[in-house]
Amino acid sequence: RAPSQLPSIPHSEGIIKLSREELEALKAAFEEGNLAGVASRLQEMQESLDSVQLDVGITGETGSGKSSFVNALRGLGDEDAGAACTGVVETTREPTPYQHPWYPNVTIWDLPGIGTPNFHPDAYLEQVGFSRYDIFFIITSQRFTANHAALARHIQAMDKSFYFVRSKVDVDLDCSLRRRPSSYSEMGVLQEIRQNCLEGLRAQGIHLPQVFLLSAFDLSKYDFHLLGETLERELSHHKRHAFLMALPNISLHILEKKKAAMLKQMWLISTVACGVHTAPIPGLLISCDVDILARTLQGYCKSFGLDDDSLEKLAAEVGQPVGQMKAVIKAPLAKEISNSLVVQLLIQAGGKVPKLSKEVLRSVPVLGSMASGALSFATTYKMLRSFMDEVTASVQRVLIKAFEVDAKK
Repeated sequence: RAPSQLPSIPHSEGIIKLSREELEALKAAFEEGNLAGVASRLQEMQESLDSVQLDVGITGETGSGKSSFVNALRGLGDEDAGAACTGVVETTREPTPYQHPWYPNVTIWDLPGIGTPNFHPDAYLEQVGFSRYDIFFIITSQRFTANHAALARHIQAMDKSFYFVRSKVDVDLDCSLRRRPSSYSEMGVLQEIRQNCLEGLRAQGIHLPQVFLLSAFDLSKYDFHLLGETLERELSHHKRHAFLMALPNISLHILEKKKAAMLKQMWLISTVACGVHTAPIPGLLISCDVDILARTLQGYCKSFGLDDDSLEKLAAEVGQPVGQMKAVIKAPLAKEISNSLVVQLLIQAGGKVPKLSKEVLRSVPVLGSMASGALSFATTYKMLRSFMDEVTASVQRVLIKAFEVDAKK
């Protein structure tokens, strides 16, 4: 089934409007200082957000699919270059870090297995360097045992977050279909697996356990979206942003979340671009930092998978020539972003002079008192927003194309 349309956020043509949350943040930023001073502080804020470190520990018994899950979170297959080693025997002897291919501040750690007879959770946590991890995923491909429960209790006692993952549910579904084809029910099998996991953890003394059913070979199915929503609620703001940006583009649900997160930062980027190292834009009565804007647009493309590496990988997965995938893309690819293209996009955005809404000017009157500053901010914001809309529309068409091909197999 092809995915549905991404929802668009309505805004009047030529009028730049901000959400209440964005207005409050912009108003607070301008309470002291001029545009240049505010932009300098906001640039530090943006750099801090982009560089925050997120360390994720993946643990479980041998053969539970730990390493495949590490690869899946990084958007890689088990045979891709840089992938974690996988196998039916324990392949991880020491904590092994794997940086995210596009977000090096996000590190997924493949931890040694916990299935040995003499397992001691306190000694294990000390061995793997417990303090470095922000969150843990505790994985099993069958039942959660006393070892899993003991590890979870120790992690909780040390005030860290953990999440139970039941992996390889695709294998269970396939086996059930083979055994009972006439009475097979995917929903029924998944419910049976979930109930079995919950009962096992309760029997081990885990209060109100939450289990996510996953397949590392198809994160778009089963409970991965629920896991993502749970982490969004429970991670701190900066860590949540890092996790969300690093998620593989496997569904429109994730694309919607990424787009919403980026839109929340757009006013900040616009302010920085108009207040630090600015230069006049030929043909427009505005000044801005074209370098920052070019890097931002490249980041948008890479985050949504509009780069050669991501498109070639997706095309290989669905068995389609990459040229056919690129044919439905109207936005520029990451490698096509240049300073001259940014200037062209700014000229397009300024063709019909954008204006700030009354709400923005009322909340941040200093913008209204600086004619060039207000125009620069409005034009830059409009350009970023238009580019973001085109990028998400293009990646939506790519996903629909991939779904259509995949459905024919």
